[in-house]
Amino acid sequence: MSDVIDASIVICAHTVDRWDDLNRAVASVRGQTPRPREIIVVIDNNEQLHRRAADEIAGVTVLANDGPAGLSGARMTGVNHATGAVIAFLDDDAVAETGWLAALLEAYRNPAVLGAGGPVEPLWRSPRPSWFPDEFLWVVGCTYAGMHTDGDRIRNPVGANMSVRTEVLRRAGGFTSDLGRRKLGFSVNGKARIGGKAESCEETEFCIRTAQLNPGGYWAYQREARVRHCVPAQRTTWRYFVQRCLVEGTAKAVLTRLTGPVAGLGPESRYVRDVLPRALALNLFAAIRGEAGALGRSGAIVAGLALTAFAYARTRLNGVAPSQRPSAPLPVGPAG
Repeated sequence: MSDVIDASIVICAHTVDRWDDLNRAVASVRGQTPRPREIIVVIDNNEQLHRRAADEIAGVTVLANDGPAGLSGARMTGVNHATGAVIAFLDDDAVAETGWLAALLEAYRNPAVLGAGGPVEPLWRSPRPSWFPDEFLWVVGCTYAGMHTDGDRIRNPVGANMSVRTEVLRRAGGFTSDLGRRKLGFSVNGKARIGGKAESCEETEFCIRTAQLNPGGYWAYQREARVRHCVPAQRTTWRYFVQRCLVEGTAKAVLTRLTGPVAGLGPESRYVRDVLPRALALNLFAAIRGEAGALGRSGAIVAGLALTAFAYARTRLNGVAPSQRPSAPLPVGPAG
């Protein structure tokens, strides 16, 4: 392995509504040291946004998703054009903190590291609801209280802040699109979802698969590789919370059919067994003391677990099955 490790940054976008966010994401990457080898912006299913990005965002490669609609297809479009030894993925509504890329790349000095990620902190665009528990920040795509790490190791990073060795990704066959909300028949706020973070468990399946294909390899958790992730007002509603929990339960049921329950639900078992009961007890005691929002957080913990478990059980009983996992390696080297 070369001593010089460079990175291609892939940012996927799908809506003009997040135009300002996209520009902030690109600017945060440009300001990193070391500088990325290239910045690739992939536009999913939106010709207007593609034209505008190509015309107005200088110094980046702008591509249209040439694969299946959705986040996985968009990511793979970026992967197929990337030339760096590492590919880092940043959401279009996330901002990389100073030192983010350096912290990620530091992990790759260990040849056993397959990929790396770091903390994702919420950037609330409206007041955070008092009933929203820290243990359910995964609902809005952020690092949550009780998230399991084994020292500097993690089963899978949060998708808004993850990176992987390019050769590892290509040998594994890339991401599968069978675990997204569109594939699972869900919508958010009554709208069909294409791209963005509506997909669920795609990164988890990919990380499990790469670890299974590379015995002795692992995913690293770099605590200094921080990003801030926008949480708009529409994602702070009870309706969104309910829908997101249902999606997660459904996706985890499909995931376990692909990976088996031990790999697919390892950290989740600890989360349900240890993290949530402790959080519930602490919030109930806080409610007794009269702390504002504590009773609401207690209710959200119970409801969130019940909704996720219900969707998981329903999907398992209905026998919903995904397509076969990717197995063939991708062509070596960028497309074109």
